[in-house]
Amino acid sequence: MPNILPTYDVNEKTIALLPSRQVEYDTIVMEADQRLFVRQTPLEIIKMACLKAGSSYEGCRASLMYLTNSRKKVPIPILLEKNIYAFPTHSPTNFNCQWLFYHHIASIKPHPSSKKTHHRATITFKNGQNLAMNESYYRLIKQMYRTAECITMLSSSSHSIFV
Repeated sequence: MPNILPTYDVNEKTIALLPSRQVEYDTIVMEADQRLFVRQTPLEIIKMACLKAGSSYEGCRASLMYLTNSRKKVPIPILLEKNIYAFPTHSPTNFNCQWLFYHHIASIKPHPSSKKTHHRATITFKNGQNLAMNESYYRLIKQMYRTAECITMLSSSSHSIFV
């Protein structure tokens, strides 16, 4: 039985939050050097990270929706000073939603079996770990571009509301 944490604080080592269908825990946290098992859902972890950084999840989301004109699967800036940005793979309220942390992603490639399904991709993180995804390559690339757009907008001096 793995060691199960009641809560988790997003940090520079967080690379992904994966939902779990286990009774004992709700999230598998992928860090650069380990996997953790947490009783909070991925969305609860993201919301708490926003609050600890000085804003609500809803406020961050509303601001990014306004700035980017995106309405769905909006990336969330968690800690700008540490370059921690996360993006969802589905609607954040969908049980299957995974949260990926932008600066840890080295590449996204179509999964080898995508020739049959056309709906799979593999993410390679900068530490060499791979994560097979059920989401399409196109969807994940689109989320990466959305997140890059957010980073660019928030790093400009005219949008310093999160700093």
